[in-house]
Amino acid sequence: MAKITQRKIVDTASALIQEQGRIDISLNTIADALGITHGALYKHFDSKQAIWEAVAEQWFHTQIIDKVMQTVLSDGQAEQRDRVTVLHDWLWAFVNAKKTAYLANHEMFRLNTQYVDSNPLALERVLQPAYQQIDELMGYHDENYLRAETIMSAFAVFTLPNLSEAWSWPDYQDRFEATWRLIKAGV
Repeated sequence: MAKITQRKIVDTASALIQEQGRIDISLNTIADALGITHGALYKHFDSKQAIWEAVAEQWFHTQIIDKVMQTVLSDGQAEQRDRVTVLHDWLWAFVNAKKTAYLANHEMFRLNTQYVDSNPLALERVLQPAYQQIDELMGYHDENYLRAETIMSAFAVFTLPNLSEAWSWPDYQDRFEATWRLIKAGV
């Protein structure tokens, strides 16, 4: 039997969500798929909440963060643009990656809402790579990422699943640009 790791548990839970098209997968189902007992899951995670947070965090990183950096750096011109323009492009790529991921997989957004968005500490952990990227792009060198967190907060209306209906409004980009103009001078 293959060694059970946190990563294997998260990958298995993610695969089950994809296969079954729902997020209410039981821990017994995950354990059965791994060939272990339900209790063995707790050797790797402290709680059911911790498992689902890890699943949401992995999904967020692969479906949002990785894609944002690919988009922003794909043209090879990021180094030649000023930091403020790169930040604008990063934020626009971020809100669109969230929108695209939402349209592609509503269930994972439900998982994020259920286990992450309602838990401020979990949300901060999941968003940490985004804060880190903004901090690096802007050269802030802020160990607590307070400026990056503030910038991300300004764009929450474009990223929160419970506001997803607004993502299809015809003035979506105009509203994004209006928000950008308000914060641009302070970045």
